[in-house]
Amino acid sequence: MGNVFLLIMAALTSSALTESRPPVEALRLTVFDCGSLRLEDVSSFGLTNADTPVRDLFVPCYLIEHPQGNMIWDTGLPLTFAGQGRVALQPGATVLYEQSLLNQLAVLGLGPADINYLGLSHMHFDHAGAANAFPGSTLLVQRMEYEAAFDHASDYPVFDPRLYEGLRGSAATQLEGDYDVFGDGSVMILSLPGHTPGHQALALKLADTGHLVLSGDQYHFRASRTLHSVPEFNHNREATLASMAKLEAYLLANQATLWIEHDQALADSLQLAPAFYE
Repeated sequence: MGNVFLLIMAALTSSALTESRPPVEALRLTVFDCGSLRLEDVSSFGLTNADTPVRDLFVPCYLIEHPQGNMIWDTGLPLTFAGQGRVALQPGATVLYEQSLLNQLAVLGLGPADINYLGLSHMHFDHAGAANAFPGSTLLVQRMEYEAAFDHASDYPVFDPRLYEGLRGSAATQLEGDYDVFGDGSVMILSLPGHTPGHQALALKLADTGHLVLSGDQYHFRASRTLHSVPEFNHNREATLASMAKLEAYLLANQATLWIEHDQALADSLQLAPAFYE
């Protein structure tokens, strides 16, 4: 009898840790806290330290749920940082990652096997940190980014193949520009090269929240957008400026709202998981 009681209590405890989610009837977006970066000096971002007082950068991950499938957009910091407290990357730069993306998904009753598509804005360590956890998902990536990351990573010291090498044998749709993920215009990948060879952003048409664009690293700071600043570590300055112009034209034409992914002030105003936007 005692063993039965313990089994019942364990089941109840497990159930309490899993968020009950309504079925997916329309597009919805969940925002996860996948860490933060603290920088003492932002001059490498094409800014002076006087241009912005911001030194903390939010690192998000996103779950996009659609009646035709689930998609993760960006996977945050490397999972090895999760639960380790504040970790020094280099002098003047630290990271903090409290709860891994995988644990946050598990609270929703989801795991990597439930994710149909993996979209990465680009392959930098703070966006592809948990990529290896999704080998069964179809990777949605610009062809130029795929080739740079998988075939020529030694030419791009900002790429760390250890974070995504597990996807080498996975299904991948190599894109040649903008892409309609579900074929109904509600989830659009926007090709915005420059930050990396195949950098991209994600546009969402949500019934209640409206038209949103998740920036990737097109901009890191609000000041980056105002001043049209180009980080010194970007792949191509001219392509970055052209992508800025394309993105701003898209936002204007579609009356869309831009969410700068690294904007900590924006993150502080958002409802994070398990809440969601519709």
